[in-house]
Amino acid sequence: MKKNSLRGVVLVISSPSGAGKTTICKKILEEVNGINLSVSVTTRKKRKDEVEGVDYFFKNDEEFILMIKNDEFIENAKVFGNYYGTLKEEVLKKIKNGVDVLVDIDWQGTRQIQKHIPEDIVKIFILPPSIKELECRLRNRASENEEDFLKRMLEARKEISHFDEYDFIIINENINEAVSSVKSILYSERQRKSRQLGITDFVNKLI
Repeated sequence: MKKNSLRGVVLVISSPSGAGKTTICKKILEEVNGINLSVSVTTRKKRKDEVEGVDYFFKNDEEFILMIKNDEFIENAKVFGNYYGTLKEEVLKKIKNGVDVLVDIDWQGTRQIQKHIPEDIVKIFILPPSIKELECRLRNRASENEEDFLKRMLEARKEISHFDEYDFIIINENINEAVSSVKSILYSERQRKSRQLGITDFVNKLI
């Protein structure tokens, strides 16, 4: 049997800071073929271990605002005083070519993507096992001072309150189990009838 052509899916993963989203995304990209990370544009300062075009595309505020005016984003938002955006052309080109796109964004960005491509988005929300565990994870981050910690805990509660806007909810008690759950969702979505572009022709040959 010849493999059918597939239309890619935009796999959105959201969570409050400290719930394990970054680790989960990294493992999915390492362990699953046919999925790429959507490289976001941001105005925040580049960290010493980050690479331009790999981790983010770094722009200043003026450049970012011009990109908004030029309708270059499928979603954009201002978070903690910095702009973040997902490039429209990059995402649409990949899913058209059968490549899945992993997007790591918050609920605001998820809503915007939902409006643009409701048929191509699958939304997963990652929850911590408890609020105490989330507090411990954030306090253990070397970059967090007390003011940042309090801001992030406030944001975390706001983020969690939007859980019901997502298709799937994963409680991250064990990172390997959480990754396995995300993989299962992705593999199932790849088999959805609407994504198998050649399935009608294939079935017609069978009958």
